[in-house]
Amino acid sequence: MSVFIAFRKEWLELIRSYRLLIVAVVLVFFGLSSPFLTKYTPELMTLIPTGKITISMPPPTIADSIAQYTKNMGQFGIILGLLLSMGAIAQEKDKGTAAMMLVKPLPRGAFLSAKFLGLAAMFAVSLASAASACYYYTLLLFESMDILHWLVLNLLLLVYIMVIVAITLLCSTVTRSQAAAVGIAIVLLVIGWLAGGVLGLGDYLPGELITWGMRLMQGDTTVSWVALGVSLGLIVAPLLAAGLIFRNQEL
Repeated sequence: MSVFIAFRKEWLELIRSYRLLIVAVVLVFFGLSSPFLTKYTPELMTLIPTGKITISMPPPTIADSIAQYTKNMGQFGIILGLLLSMGAIAQEKDKGTAAMMLVKPLPRGAFLSAKFLGLAAMFAVSLASAASACYYYTLLLFESMDILHWLVLNLLLLVYIMVIVAITLLCSTVTRSQAAAVGIAIVLLVIGWLAGGVLGLGDYLPGELITWGMRLMQGDTTVSWVALGVSLGLIVAPLLAAGLIFRNQEL
């Protein structure tokens, strides 16, 4: 019950602070622009004066539109996940509002859980809106897509973003500084990317979820259960660690 009350407070705060609106607008914009830019970029390139140089681009395809969409959602999901999670705990500790909330009394676990659930709900609503917009424009400009595969792709994108959110929440719990929280989170993400590229572990890390979704849209049903399991673990483990640290912190 306390988690529900705290979640309701977080949800109302996301609405009143316009953070939900901002995230939705950003993701919907790039959801709409992905098929549009894919379709008309070759035509726009022909309008650029190039002298004797001829620019030749292959005809755009629906696969190009999907690739552009997943690229945009992945990149801006990381950016928004970092920016909106970095102060979730650190800012409230710094301003003293966390201490005020916890003397209600509100269990610290419920407080932290509500923060994560609020961010998860915000990204789920925003990503669903972006996915709907992209699907509609892709239908108009190219052709229809398998709606079930499209749903799976976007669920995998959501899990990928939630990994970023969970790690940043842990960093926000460790420190009182938002800058320090996002700095630590970026270092951890860079370590993960290096592990994927240098050590060849990419097939088992969260980035594989996006590749899995794109394969699925192309008709390849090869699954990456290990990457999904690792991703879920990278959501649960940071949240559990954040809960243990937050429980013993002086506010």
